[in-house]
Amino acid sequence: MERIRLLIADDQTLMRDGLKTIFDLEEDIDVVGTAENGREALEMTERLKPDVVLMDIRMPVMDGVECTRLIKKNFPEVLVIVLTTFDDEEYIIQALNYGASGYLLKDIPGDRLIQAVRDAVSGNLLMPAQVAAKLACRLSDLAGKCRGADTWTERAQTLSRRELEIARLMVKGAGNREIADTLCLTEGTVKNYISSIYSKLGTHDRPQAINLLKDLLAGNPTTEEVMDG
Repeated sequence: MERIRLLIADDQTLMRDGLKTIFDLEEDIDVVGTAENGREALEMTERLKPDVVLMDIRMPVMDGVECTRLIKKNFPEVLVIVLTTFDDEEYIIQALNYGASGYLLKDIPGDRLIQAVRDAVSGNLLMPAQVAAKLACRLSDLAGKCRGADTWTERAQTLSRRELEIARLMVKGAGNREIADTLCLTEGTVKNYISSIYSKLGTHDRPQAINLLKDLLAGNPTTEEVMDG
């Protein structure tokens, strides 16, 4: 049987080393490298050609969501499994939208994590029950909000809390870097959220999006309250 080439990306040294130790005990899995941020993981993917990348979400320099997007864009044959302590549905949706083969939480037992890697190679989508339930609720909520939404104001009501926070800063004139610093996000993550905002507003032009958001905030006190909450 051909051995599975695995790359581990996590900003915590203890986590990287622990995962490597677990997988090194498996006869059918080779850990070809470990990366401490998304940029390093992207570079190592190009150089080492892994079959699977085990990807943390919140990392410095480049986060796991943006790294997943770039890996799947440039190396579509490489499988990405997101492994994180966070079950935020925004991360789930973005990672899966960019082509991740699964989204697992770090409290998963070691033997199940090992099997999850094998399952991903076999073509199975990986997701724990609590994450799947959260994602299903989010998609159901979005479907209800978007049904019959023929105007940009109705579509704008589907903005998530994080997107609303970013929208408020956009209206105030903040650039992507300033927004990232203010909200303690990476610039790549901010760009992802802004792309989602553009899609929901039906525009890809930043000035137009800002004007639409200004009108929305001026005419919808409820949204303003959510953004300030």
